[in-house]
Amino acid sequence: MSETKVVKPYGNENTSKKEEVAEMFNNISKRYDFLNHFLSLGIDKIWRRKAVNMLRPLNPKRILDLASGTGDFAIESLKLNPTEIVGMDISEGMLEVGRIKMKTKGYDNVITMRLGDSEDLPYEDGYFDALTVGFGVRNYENLEKGLAEMLRVVRKGGKIVILEFSKPKKFPVKQYYAFHSRYIIPFFGKRISKDEKAYAYLPESVAAFPEGEAMKEILRKVGYLNVESKLVSGGIATIYSGDK
Repeated sequence: MSETKVVKPYGNENTSKKEEVAEMFNNISKRYDFLNHFLSLGIDKIWRRKAVNMLRPLNPKRILDLASGTGDFAIESLKLNPTEIVGMDISEGMLEVGRIKMKTKGYDNVITMRLGDSEDLPYEDGYFDALTVGFGVRNYENLEKGLAEMLRVVRKGGKIVILEFSKPKKFPVKQYYAFHSRYIIPFFGKRISKDEKAYAYLPESVAAFPEGEAMKEILRKVGYLNVESKLVSGGIATIYSGDK
């Protein structure tokens, strides 16, 4: 397998991808929720709902949501009636917005927003029943290391669900997505978030990320069992799942 090209938000030689991703999300945190739903036309909510429903047969009590941002995936997971959800992210700016959201909605008794690194998780082996990641794994500096850490902290018989952007292959979604990601996302992202690089990074990082069979191969290599993938919205995103 050829080495995946490293795409960073700002392209600075002296900073790691991890540092740049944290900086980028700190920069856009105040406008992130609005932009996220606006630029995806709200269908990101449907994708998260589908991903969470895949965990329903497991009846998980402890859930870790990585790259949690402001906690939308964690909030969706409340429908599973867990006793504990941890939303973890490397951006303190995003987490602060998330903490305010949880307190305002009264979810802070179940959901804890915590600063942390997906590639070095501060939990013992098998602590969680299930784990979710929404649009985060393509931001990992070391994908295999991050995926291995995710597997480590989930108990045997537990499940990991990953929601990530992909590249649609069929007309007309392919043509629409190409236009939307090349022109619409950078145009509005730059003007609303005031960070031009952040929303140029999105399509670049999606283009460089292994998807479909390539991603499933990596998951199996790391040790995931029963690996599956499901395209949503014509292939704009993919839901990957694997068991431990």
